[in-house]
Amino acid sequence: MKYSTLEEKLIMPEYGRNVQRMVKFCIGIADREERTRCAQGIINIMGNMFPHLRDVSDFKHKLWDHLAIMSEFQLDIDYPYEIVKKENLYLRPEPLKYRKTKIKYAFYGRFLQETISKASEVEDEAERKQLVQQLVSQMKKSYMQWNRESVDSEKIFADLHELSNGKLSYDPAEFHLPENVKIVSPSKRPLNVRKFQKK
Repeated sequence: MKYSTLEEKLIMPEYGRNVQRMVKFCIGIADREERTRCAQGIINIMGNMFPHLRDVSDFKHKLWDHLAIMSEFQLDIDYPYEIVKKENLYLRPEPLKYRKTKIKYAFYGRFLQETISKASEVEDEAERKQLVQQLVSQMKKSYMQWNRESVDSEKIFADLHELSNGKLSYDPAEFHLPENVKIVSPSKRPLNVRKFQKK
C-alpha cells in the first residue's frame, strides 16, 4: 500500500490526484491534435467538479489557466484563451492608493460631502431645492447611524451650510426631515432564570 504522503505533491489539491495524473499523461502524448483533445476532456472533467461556478463569466478561462499551472506550463497545445504567464503567476498586485485628504465630518462620509460640493454648483433653483431635500435626509440618517441618538434638524442644516461654504440656500420650513428611526436593534427579552432552576 502506498501512502498519499509518499505521493508527488499536488500542484492544485482542489482538483485531486486523478486529475493531476491526467494532466501528466496529457503532456506525454506525442501528437499535438490528440494532446489538445485530451486537454479539452480534462477541462470538461474539471468543470464538472464545480458545477455551481458554470455561470461565472470567466470560469472556462480560469480552468485553462489552472490546467497550464498543473502542467507546470509544459503542456504544448492550442489554448482557446490567453493563459497566465509563468513569470506573472506569483507577482503581488501593487498596493492600492488611498486618498490621504481629510474630510470634515467622518460620520457623513466622503461621498456625501463631495455630493454637497457638487450640489452647490447647481444653478437651477428648483433642482437645487430638490437636491437639498435629499441631502439633508441622507445627512440625518448618516448622523443617526453614527451617534444612535436623536439629531436636531437645525444641526443638519448648519452642517449643510458649512460644508457647502454657504452656497446652498434653504429654508428650514420648506424641508421635512424624516422622523428619527430606531437604529439600535431592540434588546432581547431578559433570560428567564427560573426556567433553568431545579425544581
